[in-house]
Amino acid sequence: MSKRGSRARLQGIVPPVVTPLASYDELDVRGMERIVEHLLEGGVHGLFLLGSTGEGPALSYRLRREVVDRVCRQVGTRVPVLVGITDCVYAEAINMAEYSARAGATAVVSAPPFYFHYGQADLLNAIETLAHDSPLPLYLYNMPGLVKTTFEADTVARAAQMENVWGFKDSSGDLQYLAKVIEEIGDSQPEFSIFVGPEQLLSDALLLGTHGGVPGGANLFPQLPVRLYEAFLDGRLEEMRAIQQEMDRVGAPIWNDYGSAPGHLRRLKTALAMAGLCSPIPSWPYQVSSQEEAKYIEAHLETCGPFAKPSATRQ
Repeated sequence: MSKRGSRARLQGIVPPVVTPLASYDELDVRGMERIVEHLLEGGVHGLFLLGSTGEGPALSYRLRREVVDRVCRQVGTRVPVLVGITDCVYAEAINMAEYSARAGATAVVSAPPFYFHYGQADLLNAIETLAHDSPLPLYLYNMPGLVKTTFEADTVARAAQMENVWGFKDSSGDLQYLAKVIEEIGDSQPEFSIFVGPEQLLSDALLLGTHGGVPGGANLFPQLPVRLYEAFLDGRLEEMRAIQQEMDRVGAPIWNDYGSAPGHLRRLKTALAMAGLCSPIPSWPYQVSSQEEAKYIEAHLETCGPFAKPSATRQ
């Protein structure tokens, strides 16, 4: 896809794909293949690699490139593939964008650089230079909880006017902020895509005017957010809300901190391992789930239906 092509709106459910690991710097190749097919069979509308749920910033560049190569080759043209290029080093971000383009990815995604503090003028400069130099369309990723910096609504609106900036994902968890972004952009950029990250907000965000979601829990139960999105499109709002409640119930032991230690990425991988999809190993320096935590997750999954139970067919 040429970066100078006409902007086309991406919409629907675009999960942030986990990166299954065999060790801290080795890909669980079969697990990666199973996760991708599991998501595609669930009806998702795209895949987002190397985001927060994909532990992208914690992986070596060699491993990131392997993930991009393998997934792009496996997916082909079935759905768009977006690749996270968030980095503190501009040259590395562009290197990753160029590599993703050669591998066959559809677009790239970047949050603000995450070490130093930056003002909005700095962020606009970052967006403009990335958009200009990237061979693929750029999507912005607002993740203040991890990178310390927020793309202010006006900054997003100004970025939306740049020809190679195609969309925006918000993981702030702040619906008032998201509503302001939607209001600032208005009808001026009808093909600009706006997504919400936290799956607990998916139905509310769709009603606000977003075009889809990037729910981490879709790695485990992709059909639920896909069904929710389809119910929204059809105007079946009562069904949409019921599915949202089911998503919240199923995902509760993953997203809610177990005990006092953070670790939803670890818990998600534990659940995926129990579903027969991939290794439970998280990126360094996270530890695997304790035996107690694993039993807690396993007991919960037993109540969640066939989509979250171990399958003898996944070898």
